[in-house]
Amino acid sequence: MIRNFKRSAAIIGAVAASSVALVACSDSADDSANGGEAAAELPGGYALSGATGGLVAEGASSQQNAMDYFGAMYQEATGGDAYLEYNPTGSGSGRTNFVAGQVVFAGSDSPLEEDQVEAAAERCGGNDAWHLPFVIGPVAIAYNLEGVEESINLSTETLGKIFAGDITKWNDDAIASENEGVELPDTDISVVYRSDESGTSDNFQKFLSASTGDWEGEGTNFPTAVGEGANGSSGVATQVQQINGGITYVEHSHAADSGLGIANIDFGNGPTELNEESVGAALEAMEFTTEGNDMVVDSDALFASDAGYPLILTTYEIVCSGGYSEDEANLVKDFLMTALAYQDEGLSEAGHIPVTGGHYDRLVEAVEAINS
Repeated sequence: MIRNFKRSAAIIGAVAASSVALVACSDSADDSANGGEAAAELPGGYALSGATGGLVAEGASSQQNAMDYFGAMYQEATGGDAYLEYNPTGSGSGRTNFVAGQVVFAGSDSPLEEDQVEAAAERCGGNDAWHLPFVIGPVAIAYNLEGVEESINLSTETLGKIFAGDITKWNDDAIASENEGVELPDTDISVVYRSDESGTSDNFQKFLSASTGDWEGEGTNFPTAVGEGANGSSGVATQVQQINGGITYVEHSHAADSGLGIANIDFGNGPTELNEESVGAALEAMEFTTEGNDMVVDSDALFASDAGYPLILTTYEIVCSGGYSEDEANLVKDFLMTALAYQDEGLSEAGHIPVTGGHYDRLVEAVEAINS
């Protein structure tokens, strides 16, 4: 289970009173508080620096559960001498306040805007800002279909036609041909979409466009011509729970928590189950529009890929590659290395897929390279 934690009133007061991202930092010679067993588990033999104080970050609410989990583990690893304050104000606000120097790093569903890149480099003392695809959230195609116990298989082409309203029955020939041996009912398909502006809607539409080639919608607002809307991830999951024949796109944790069916999607290599292995395969095959330790994901290539389960949201930690004070750099690296050490069941329970393999190694290399 995810461990909850409470900071002392004194710590909370110090953060609230502070107008800078870094509350108080100093080197600590107390290895027992910052090293020991937790430090030995960090990637590549990395040892916590001993920097203490508050690390203030801001941004995407989609990664709040992950940040809460990582923050708890970080505070525990430092014996309470260092901690994270993550404010889930949204990706746009996180990027803006990072560029303005109000937070040490930003969490964001999207990379910096073109007109922010130069300003970010200036904020980082003339050094590039790096995008680290750190928190991975797969999108599930979740459904409620009474009387069907088997997992439904759907090709990307069929999926596009369902959400466009071209396929309206669960026993349509297209669905039946992809689910031989499954007795599909003559039940109406009820599409449920996000009624609010949503990064999930934006990315799902990019996926439909890239994988089918003929999806016409785009942006954070989903087309309203087919189906009905519900607010937020929990809203669409709850709505589908109440409709026999309902289907939606939603972060997989909400689908699982709601007890909904999760479709296997055929991206081109046969039906693929959403699990850590299939998501890991998609991460291994990721391409980037940038080079080196700055890793802006090529979302068009990702969503058109047939490697593993590529219908995933990659949320960035946007950091300075250099230009931090020594204490800031140490705190950022300590926190991110601790987060990499806890790509585990606790993170899965927070609704995200742990990173492994080549992408994990890429992240470790990038974090190690952050400097003051």
